[in-house]
Amino acid sequence: MKLSVVIPMMNEEDNVKPLFEAVRKALHGIDYELILVDDGSTDRTVELMKEEADERTKIIVFNRNFGQTTAMAAGIDEAKGELIATLDGDLQNDPADIPMMIAKLESGGWDVVAGRRAKRQDGMFLRKIPSKIANAIIRKTTGVYLHDYGCTLKVFKNEVAKNLGLYGELHRFIPVLAKMYGAKITEVDVRHHPRIHGESKYGLGRTFKVISDLLLMLFMQKYQTKPMHLFGTLGVPMLGIGLLIDLYMFILKLFGESIGHRPLLTLGMLLTLGGIQLITTGFIAELIMRTYFESQNKKPYTIKEIFVKRKEGSKES
Repeated sequence: MKLSVVIPMMNEEDNVKPLFEAVRKALHGIDYELILVDDGSTDRTVELMKEEADERTKIIVFNRNFGQTTAMAAGIDEAKGELIATLDGDLQNDPADIPMMIAKLESGGWDVVAGRRAKRQDGMFLRKIPSKIANAIIRKTTGVYLHDYGCTLKVFKNEVAKNLGLYGELHRFIPVLAKMYGAKITEVDVRHHPRIHGESKYGLGRTFKVISDLLLMLFMQKYQTKPMHLFGTLGVPMLGIGLLIDLYMFILKLFGESIGHRPLLTLGMLLTLGGIQLITTGFIAELIMRTYFESQNKKPYTIKEIFVKRKEGSKES
């Protein structure tokens, strides 16, 4: 199968029929499957999807709302295509852009082609400006230079999509996860339509979630396999400074000076305890990391290919 199209759905009953029509029209002539993941809809979304479904369609229904990232991960797990495309179910992404993105991926040797909403049809103050700020912060901190991390419309090679490790609410950081896997990523301008039916599931309340997820991404990107480098780098200097202050306070005490009222004593104790806590946290994180890889027979690396040049006259095995 050439393509799997994964679409998370939640309370999109008015968009179901137009979505099926748009996908069928856009992908006419392509061998594809359509995987719709209902993320706990409370309206008629599931019922209408079943009415519109054909032999190319697979519908996955969650028993409750788990979030867009989990829905996307479930769809990717079920995907059988050589390529996997993801898009939103609200028709703001245009399925007609998918063939162009496939051509871009295949002609340029890319592993991921991400959409960039060139003319985004969303509110300026509640959606566009916060998104621009978030995109700039993610670019600067992760070193993955894309313009639009929030666009769901993307096309992946199958092996990349299935090794993203999507959890929580990390769908915004899919390019970062793909880069950590070793994928070659590019982006192209795609169409973006105003939402006609239903209500947006996103708002300013997601800001703090994005910030916390960014911190997690930075940790995973730099310290996933070596957490002691983070905790030890912070903890050892802190412990050292704390011990020096404590030693100084001890010497003053030996010479008969009262130190119980000195703020420096409190600072020394806090730095000493904080340093010990960070170092022990590093030890625990190292053990957890090793358990994570070894218990599942995982490797902290991925191999693209193994090439062995055979001697002339030898037979292929």
